[in-house]
Amino acid sequence: RFAVSVGYWKDPYIQYFVRQAKERKAPEINRGKLVCYYARVHGVSYLIKAFLKKTECNCQIVNLGAGMDTLFWRLKDENLLPRKYFEVDFPMIVARKIHNIKSKPPLSKPIMESHSGDSLLIDSHSLDSTRYSIVGADLRFSSDLEEKLKKHNLDIQLPTLLVAECVLVYMTPQQSADLLKWAASTFPVAMFINYEQVNMTDRFGQIMIENLQRRQCNLAGVEVCRSLDSQRERLLLNGWEAAHAIDMMKVYSFLPQADVKRIEALEFLDEKELFEQLMQHYCICWASKDSSNL
Repeated sequence: RFAVSVGYWKDPYIQYFVRQAKERKAPEINRGKLVCYYARVHGVSYLIKAFLKKTECNCQIVNLGAGMDTLFWRLKDENLLPRKYFEVDFPMIVARKIHNIKSKPPLSKPIMESHSGDSLLIDSHSLDSTRYSIVGADLRFSSDLEEKLKKHNLDIQLPTLLVAECVLVYMTPQQSADLLKWAASTFPVAMFINYEQVNMTDRFGQIMIENLQRRQCNLAGVEVCRSLDSQRERLLLNGWEAAHAIDMMKVYSFLPQADVKRIEALEFLDEKELFEQLMQHYCICWASKDSSNL
């Protein structure tokens, strides 16, 4: 929300989900993290749009642990909506999101505009329209997840893109393996995008873990975040045919340089080394399963 207000990227919808923080975070954390967010948003968005273009939007997206993400609305604005867009999160998070959607016309109107047929199905923990669904579920139980998604018209024959941003790391390695295995075995044509920590066994990684633990935040799946190789391996071992992983410094170097110059001019970053270390401790991984040679 803060990054958008300063001008790192455009998101007219985040203001309806997240209040603007009154105070600014410490500059050295702030600037490095903001650029990391910027690289994450653009990197993940690049892969999503590549999938949508390749399938000509004849596909579905399942956003796992979506929280207050605004991607559905942004894709609609760009005329890039898939056949159906699903979001999954804990029932408590879903209830909060549905409340925001119901009470804010800039959020509810695009859902109604893309809806056809009877009235929307909506209760406190789920919302189902023609093109957009939110489901309250626990990702650690994939049979329950599949059942709920199918109730909302998940089509396993459609090319499917699954997205998880800082989600798998909060599950045990076995739980995230089960989720990845379920996805790989359920959809004949699919892609999985995962954004999370990497290189967590070095000193910088250990400090990150300790800082999070002090805030009662336990990274249950951090052992899989040892390296880019361990991230790739996890995807391949759980049924995906091809897998790639790159750290955020690499992602940053791939972004359009004119825009990178623009965001670097927004605020002064003097802790270059700290910033580079931070970027080397997050990565984007993507895997595919492609029975129809897309």
